[in-house]
Amino acid sequence: QVQLVESGGGLVQAGGSLRLSCAASGRTFSRYAIGWFRQAPGKEREFVAAITWSGSGRAYTESVKGRFTISRDNAKNTVYLQMNSLKPEDTAAYYCAAGLNILTLSRSSAYDYWGPGTQVTVSS
Repeated sequence: QVQLVESGGGLVQAGGSLRLSCAASGRTFSRYAIGWFRQAPGKEREFVAAITWSGSGRAYTESVKGRFTISRDNAKNTVYLQMNSLKPEDTAAYYCAAGLNILTLSRSSAYDYWGPGTQVTVSS
């Protein structure tokens, strides 16, 4: 069992930065791949970024490549999403999720545990 809690969201101007954190409970956290997804009002949830259990593999959706960086610190049971050069279209609720033995990191159905989310709002 893994419990996830996101933090670090907020209101920022376009071009600014935020760092989201996903803190996990559970001694087996290091075995899990972690993904970040987001959902804007009236839109479907979409994949943002993910990292494998070892940290050696990362994946990003095209629209955030070069702007967002995902990383993890297994000693702290935490995954980070550094978001730079934020745009108004990045505005959404951001969720982290955990899953084992995931073949396709971008597939939300592959993840077993989800956090409650944190809101990111980017003003123009």
